[in-house]
Amino acid sequence: MGPHPAVAAIRLAVRRVLHDVLTDLSHRSADPRTTPPLVLVACSGGADSMALASALAFEAPKLGIRAGGITVDHGLQPGSDLRAAEVVTRMTALRLDPVESVAVRVGREGGPEAAARDARYAALDEAADRLGASAVLLGHTRDDQAETVLLGLARGSGIRSLSGMAEVSGGPGRSHRYRRPFLQVDRQTARKACMVQSLPVWDDPHNIDPAYTRSRLRHEGLPALEKALGKGVVEALARTAQLSRDDADALDAWAAEAETGVRDEDGRLECAKLYALPPAVRRRVLRRAVVAAGSPAGSLFARHIEEVDRLITGWRGQGAINLPGRVEAQRQGGRLVIRQG
Repeated sequence: MGPHPAVAAIRLAVRRVLHDVLTDLSHRSADPRTTPPLVLVACSGGADSMALASALAFEAPKLGIRAGGITVDHGLQPGSDLRAAEVVTRMTALRLDPVESVAVRVGREGGPEAAARDARYAALDEAADRLGASAVLLGHTRDDQAETVLLGLARGSGIRSLSGMAEVSGGPGRSHRYRRPFLQVDRQTARKACMVQSLPVWDDPHNIDPAYTRSRLRHEGLPALEKALGKGVVEALARTAQLSRDDADALDAWAAEAETGVRDEDGRLECAKLYALPPAVRRRVLRRAVVAAGSPAGSLFARHIEEVDRLITGWRGQGAINLPGRVEAQRQGGRLVIRQG
């Protein structure tokens, strides 16, 4: 008799991702047969990440992969260090090795959710670099993806926000580090897999705290949409994310190619050539230029780029546009000058 369907589903999702990791390593001329690669799971102790940890522990040895785990102690609740130690114990019981707890200090920039996320990824990056991990698995589910799409829609940030979370992501030099095996798996399947395997889980009280936007969306917004539109909203939003990502990737590639053609011999952006581009491509060229000048990508919103775009499409002699990161954009003699002040 095979495993419970929920367990089988999560193991299959993880197996596919591990095969992808091995394929990527082979393309980078690494030889996993002589140096077994290490894959880490980021585990909070919640149902999603515990299901992911158990599936990684089961599948990795069969493929010659070392499996380890990292839990991040954000220090936002009393006793968080004790809970982190308990998660370490649970991961060790699954025979993950190495296993670590990493404590972080959460700042305030961008709000509590964004600050916690930034601190978490910084800690995961540090641990992955130090341990030489080939990949870090994250337990985001299809439900998380649906919530992310709705949050992007509410911000009015364009098609890239609607594309949600990528199955594979990472920063410069780490473009394939983070893997999300569960983006096609619903939250209930992960929780069921934990239950049938008798895996203890911890439910973060922040996930039901109405002070957090995502929590309100999860417990009020999505149920209201399903009541009004019927079941299937989560699946439809997840499909929207994938379709939007395909479109956004194509437009980004177009913008990268177009950028070289709108600069003069000194590398300055020519306003007339920018004006001739389709709006979606032009705004992407402008965003690339603003980020290259030193504006933090995470602080740069659609309204910022729209203001810069008006220097091209609605030129009335207006002054410089102030952007995040002390970056300025202004029009001078038919050229768009973007630089840090």
